[in-house]
Amino acid sequence: MDLFSGTLVSIAGLWAGTINAVVGSGTLVTFPVLIALGITPVVASMSNAMGLVAGGVSGAVGYRRELKGRGRQLLRLLPASLLGGISGAWLLLHLPEAVFHYVAPFLIVLALLMVVFQPRLQAWVRNREENPEHAVRDKRHGVLLVVLVYLAGVYGGYFVAAQGILLVGILGVFLTGTMQNANAMKNILVLGVNVVAAVSYLLFAFDRINWTVVLLIAFSSAVGGVLGAKIGRRLSPTVLRAVIFALGLVALGVMTANLLK
Repeated sequence: MDLFSGTLVSIAGLWAGTINAVVGSGTLVTFPVLIALGITPVVASMSNAMGLVAGGVSGAVGYRRELKGRGRQLLRLLPASLLGGISGAWLLLHLPEAVFHYVAPFLIVLALLMVVFQPRLQAWVRNREENPEHAVRDKRHGVLLVVLVYLAGVYGGYFVAAQGILLVGILGVFLTGTMQNANAMKNILVLGVNVVAAVSYLLFAFDRINWTVVLLIAFSSAVGGVLGAKIGRRLSPTVLRAVIFALGLVALGVMTANLLK
């Protein structure tokens, strides 16, 4: 990888680590860049997920205050998220690579829709917070919550993008507390999925990992996670969503063009 390409990947990793800590969907920054540089989709997805583990750690540490008093909830939901991550990683490793080539564009569209409609989802969640008589309670819907967290883990293990947005929506609806509490728990659950996926890739797909990409994204996303936890809330979410959407469209265009060749 030449200097220019390495710089692009590092900048993308920095940005992804920052917005993953605050919003989620950082993969829609890094994945399109890797695809545009000519890295195959499966290799890009695996290497990206491994690199973003470091950013997930720094982001989770930065939001540790919002996790106070949430230990029991995390212990209940983390196993479901980990199992989902294992399931998604298994699918990525065992399904033919051609399947990912065809499925990934649809997953990008799904991720972009979640980014676009995030404000409405958050507004709906806040409305439920402000009207507790209409809120869904943990004990009454505990099984459904665990199932949804598991499915989000499967999605994240197979295709990392926007899993965080999906989880914030789920947690914000089904758990009591603030959006910041939900975001802090999201960081832990997404980190768990990325860790089990990374271990799976190390054990079963070592030869399909681009270690230059992993190292560049790991270092830059770790710095981004720290920045996201400290100053990320001051960034304009509209600008972030616009750039993510634009980059997602680039990835979608490149992958669609490859399919039509």
